[in-house]
Amino acid sequence: MTRQERADRTLEADLLCRAAFDTAACPDTGVALVAVGGYGREELAPHSDLDVVLVHVDGLDLGSWAADVWYPLWDSGHRIDHAVRSRGEVLDQVAGDLKVALGMLDVRHLAGDPNLTLRLRTEMLAAWRRDARRRLPELRELVLDRGRRLGELADAAVPDLKESVGGLRDATVLKALVATWLVDVPHADLERTRSALLDTRDALHALTGRPTDRVTPEYWADLAHALELPDALAAQRHVRGLGRRVTHLGRLTWRRVEAVLRAPGPVGRGRRPALESLGHGVAVSHREVVLDAGSRPDRDPLLLLRAAAEAAERDLVLAPTTAARLAREAPELPDPWPLEARELLVRLLGAGPSMLGVWETLEETGATDRLLPEWAAVRLLPHAATVHRFTVDRHLVQTCVEASRLLDRVSRPDVLLVAALLHDIGKGEDADHSIAGERLARGIAARLGFDQGAVDLVGLLVRRHLLLPETATTRDLDDPGTLASVQGCVQDVEQLELLAALTEADARATSEKAWSRWRAGLVGELVDRLGAVVGHRKLPTPAREWAPPDVDLAESVRQDPTRVHVAVRQDELGSTVTIASGDRVALLADCAALLASQGAEVRAARAWQQHVDGVDVGVTEWRVERRGLDAAALRTRLEAIVTGRVDPAERLRPRSTSAAGQPGAGPAIVVHPDASERATVLEVRAADEPGLVHQVCRALAGLDLAICSAHVDTLGGRAVDVFYVHEPGAGALTDARAAAAVHAVREALARQ
Repeated sequence: MTRQERADRTLEADLLCRAAFDTAACPDTGVALVAVGGYGREELAPHSDLDVVLVHVDGLDLGSWAADVWYPLWDSGHRIDHAVRSRGEVLDQVAGDLKVALGMLDVRHLAGDPNLTLRLRTEMLAAWRRDARRRLPELRELVLDRGRRLGELADAAVPDLKESVGGLRDATVLKALVATWLVDVPHADLERTRSALLDTRDALHALTGRPTDRVTPEYWADLAHALELPDALAAQRHVRGLGRRVTHLGRLTWRRVEAVLRAPGPVGRGRRPALESLGHGVAVSHREVVLDAGSRPDRDPLLLLRAAAEAAERDLVLAPTTAARLAREAPELPDPWPLEARELLVRLLGAGPSMLGVWETLEETGATDRLLPEWAAVRLLPHAATVHRFTVDRHLVQTCVEASRLLDRVSRPDVLLVAALLHDIGKGEDADHSIAGERLARGIAARLGFDQGAVDLVGLLVRRHLLLPETATTRDLDDPGTLASVQGCVQDVEQLELLAALTEADARATSEKAWSRWRAGLVGELVDRLGAVVGHRKLPTPAREWAPPDVDLAESVRQDPTRVHVAVRQDELGSTVTIASGDRVALLADCAALLASQGAEVRAARAWQQHVDGVDVGVTEWRVERRGLDAAALRTRLEAIVTGRVDPAERLRPRSTSAAGQPGAGPAIVVHPDASERATVLEVRAADEPGLVHQVCRALAGLDLAICSAHVDTLGGRAVDVFYVHEPGAGALTDARAAAAVHAVREALARQ
């Protein structure tokens, strides 16, 4: 079935309608027969209805000819959807019914008075453009409601070529959006995709012998033959790919519509877009992430990942032209990836629901082929099990979205997100997907630059991602052999918490039924029992159990311990900042505020007491990822903070990212009571925000608690920080004091 065959069917129908009009002896002026809807667009399938309206000028007395038009059409055997309306009635219906308005936008003259058709078309288009800002929100809600009911053509088990998201109805809506003159859409791309969908519908009509738009499983093989494709799987991928393309164009266009509707006043055309630089070569223009002025995509292999991460975290559009250019021109990333590249990928994966549109753009522009060549094997691959609501690739992306809500449950959010992206990557091979997936995932994780320990974790999660649900739902949890069999696969709490989070994210991404209350309860019980068996996660060694070095303090501190001493030592990885003053519990909090206000990323901190000329002096040592810090400037700034002349809070406003605002992604504070004999260990997992270490230190100082060691790590936009806390001059906290510390830290982070 081709465009020419549709044109031939349309011409045949046009001749039939003109003959019927002439036979009915309709007046020569003031009356016109017009085609609307799909017939108006000349898109007749073999079993399509003929949508026609007999329009007349207002006040015309209708004779028998108004009914006589339809008899020849009925006798022809065609399915006819017809109406008789005055011009005024048509305009009233268009103004009051959005669905009628959409159909009438494609009005096409068939017979009668062409001036009446031209006038009607001109008036309707003018009204559509005039009322667009008022009517588009209603149209958007119609589109969303249809999507909630029917799902996406790319993923539905039984896709509807017309009504599913990404189907022909959405393609028509895109044409209507362009007709508003508010936004544009790549015309050639849309028409090429729409034409291919029409070819598919034509073939389906021919196969079924009836006007259906739903592709049931038994028709894929026959469709493949009709469309000259190798097999049923190729037909599915072809059709689902067309749906995904229309979906991508639709989401992009609707985001642009929303930006236009938010903007006051008329939309300017031809003006140079304003750029808001985000640094490092990327900028924002009209709520789309683009290349900054002067950026050199041919020199920076990180630009693609940086643009994608910024767009996802800020809930913006990644401009397709930008993604396509970067995919085409950016240098290849080295193998293994540098740390910054991996962190940018993890930021993208952890951005939450806004990641979906960005990843879709990466796929549609070919950028995923540059970043993850293995992705091609699962792209648009249908799941064998009907419980899955998405294709394999879309399921993997949705699993990342679900995992982003669980990051504070795990100590390695970066590992969780990468495992979520890869857990079904083996389904593109003809083998057990868990075994094949482990092999692929290990290779990918190593290429991303993970160390061997993290590679092993990713491999374990991919290999065992079905272990917990299968065991919990098919084995007797009271049988000692059940725990013993699982314990052989999960060695410690870190692995268990990652596997539990991946299990939940995978199930939630599959379908609502896959994570029922019953199933969640069984998995939770198994995890609790395993947790009591496998023991504690290994934590960083506390500084108080090291031998703290003696620091040669400045003479000014020796003479006056209330003074502040600052020393900076630089190396190729950053700086070590040593700060000393009179010993007090708030010293660490003030130092953390100082470094955060300077934009220095803290990686580790130690604190100890040093005896100087009969006076106890508090010493802190900070490892930061920044060079070029000036000791004198830091000392002046710290003294201003200590004396209250400067409030660091103004410099420590939290960043606003989509993942941080998600339900279930708030701070988590875990106490490890047996991790140290000399201190109580608090593990804080939260969104990585400026001043996080300062907030924690200040909250603990407010309880007169001291910190002897802090171990700070940022993984995929989430901070996983460990603090060794003790009573000044004493040891670990009592249970009551530990509970108070947890409450204080949680309250401080909630206010941030």
